[in-house]
Amino acid sequence: KAAIQSQLDGVRTGLSQLHNALNDVKDIQQSLIDVNKDWRQSINTIENLKDVKDAVVQHSQLAAAVENLKNIFSVPEIVRETQDLIERGELLQAHRKLMDLECSRDNLMYEQYRMDSKNTHDMNLIHTYFGDMQKLSEELAKQLWMVVQRSLVTVRRDPTLLVSVVRIIEREEKIDRRMLDRKKQTGFIPPGRPKKWKEKMFNILERTVSTRIEGTQADTRESDKMWLVRHLEIIRKYVLDDLLVAKTLLDQCFPPHYDIFNKLLNMYHQALSTRMQELAAEDLEANEIVSLLSWVLNTYKSTEMMGYSELSPEVDVNSLNPLISQSVVDQLLSKYMSTLTSNIIGWLRKALETDKKDWIKETEPEADQDGYYQTTLPAIVFQMFEQNLQVAAQINEDLKTKVLLLCLQQMNSFLTRYKDEAQVYKEEHLKNRQYPQCYVQYMIAVINNCQTFKESIISLKRKYLKTEMEDSLSSSHTSMDATLDIIAKEGCSSLLDEVFMDLEPHLNELMTKKWLMGSNAVGTICVTVEDYFNDFAKIKKPYKKTMTIEAHRRVVVEYIRAIMLKRISFKNAEERKEGAERMIKEAEQFRFLFKKLAAGSGEDTEGLCDIIEAIAEVIKLTDPSLLYLEVSTLVSKYPDIRDDHIAALLTVRGDASRDMKQTIIETLDQGPSQPNPNYVPIFKEITVPTLTVPKLLK
Repeated sequence: KAAIQSQLDGVRTGLSQLHNALNDVKDIQQSLIDVNKDWRQSINTIENLKDVKDAVVQHSQLAAAVENLKNIFSVPEIVRETQDLIERGELLQAHRKLMDLECSRDNLMYEQYRMDSKNTHDMNLIHTYFGDMQKLSEELAKQLWMVVQRSLVTVRRDPTLLVSVVRIIEREEKIDRRMLDRKKQTGFIPPGRPKKWKEKMFNILERTVSTRIEGTQADTRESDKMWLVRHLEIIRKYVLDDLLVAKTLLDQCFPPHYDIFNKLLNMYHQALSTRMQELAAEDLEANEIVSLLSWVLNTYKSTEMMGYSELSPEVDVNSLNPLISQSVVDQLLSKYMSTLTSNIIGWLRKALETDKKDWIKETEPEADQDGYYQTTLPAIVFQMFEQNLQVAAQINEDLKTKVLLLCLQQMNSFLTRYKDEAQVYKEEHLKNRQYPQCYVQYMIAVINNCQTFKESIISLKRKYLKTEMEDSLSSSHTSMDATLDIIAKEGCSSLLDEVFMDLEPHLNELMTKKWLMGSNAVGTICVTVEDYFNDFAKIKKPYKKTMTIEAHRRVVVEYIRAIMLKRISFKNAEERKEGAERMIKEAEQFRFLFKKLAAGSGEDTEGLCDIIEAIAEVIKLTDPSLLYLEVSTLVSKYPDIRDDHIAALLTVRGDASRDMKQTIIETLDQGPSQPNPNYVPIFKEITVPTLTVPKLLK
């Protein structure tokens, strides 16, 4: 019962509330009807209040005018004060007053725009009244830009001034943003806005960086051959100093969102790229091309510049773009190789012409530390090669290899010209043997130069050529070695010709009546040869050894030739004995001489003089019946002896009949020949006078 009673009370209360709500809804509905009725009746009244509305707007503008009245009347005075502050360098205070003036002008113009946006007359009136303010703004900007231009200097001397400039720029940026926001809402923006002073500041910095890079060229090629090296070194120093200052000091004076260091880094990189491209477009000489490429490809990213330890980690050299494109690099390298080729040709030609002038001097050539004659030609040539290779190595390995190949290629051509000039030198001397006075000494120097060239080529290749590249140059090296050997061989030959031209009158005395009577021709020959070889001692090995062997051979050949010329025919055994003993004695003189000249060379000096002694034994033989045996022994030792040689030898003996000669020759022709494999033919060079064997036998 109690539960049911409670439920009923609740229902009763709910019904009562619903009833009250219904009454409230009816009251609200009636009120809305009354409001709607009143609103419809008041439309006409609202339209009658337009004048009041206009009065309110005018009141608002007048209130703004009254509020700025003090500033409006004091504009000329504030302008003067601001000008004074700018001149005194108190930029923050000057900017504060300038902002007050701009605020007054902008508010007046905004109110005028709200009242009548098409009324340009009043707008111009306000703008004209505040005209001096625009000049102040420009004057202040000039001061700011002067500080910005000298920011890297200012930050060290007076960082507060730079901070003030940055604060002013930040204020202007905020005003720019506020004015642009108002323009979106109202369509109004004051004259001169947005000022974009932050953007202008970066533009000023960019121009300053470009001017700083361009202004480092203090010299021209005409005033200083090293102008480019000096220019690039100044750039390196300035850029490194500036970036260090920017990182350690300048960065602290700017808000973080300015990212001033990275922006400056990009500016410097771009300015450098522009400058390097300008330099690359100039008509550079070979050494200047190398200086530029070495700086661009190596120095720029080295620890001397962008890779400097104190610039990291902000500067990552691996992320820096190339200062000049690969195509420009290739063009410069191509131009360098072309210029270098013509330069090397010119240098080599000039070096050879200079060396040729030395050849006709009346003073002996210089000697090296070992006493060997030499000229400066090899040193000049390889110093030039060395310098160019060192320069090329500054850029990269590939260029170094190309330059080495070029040097060796030009060296090959040069040696051919060198050989020709040495031949001309010899021919000119033969026209007048008294000139040049030091012909022998300079020909020795030319021969020695060949050995120096050989050694220098090997040294150059060992120093600058990779092992895997050597095979590609083997044919070129072989060709140069062959040319040098020819030059040296021809030089040695010409010197021996010189000797034997002096020996000719003495050689003509051999195997004559005068010789048999006691001529000292061989003694004179030995003295003359030894005298010449005192000079030839200045010839380097192995050419000296070759020279000694060849001189020995030619002396023996000329001696045997004298025998074969049949200048004498011994009349009796006494003369044959005397002549043979004289020949043996003279062979011993030759042997002693050339053993002395070949001392230390390891040359076998015995064999050649043995031929003279063997011939002497044939002449000395007293029993004609043993003549065939003696001659056959001679032929077996020296198988290149021809029939005419045997006939001439028998004629010199003077006691062999025609039948005997014929028998000996015919018998020898039928006999087997077993030459010594080590024997070097010598008789084949010796011709017998035109009286041939058939004529002799008739």
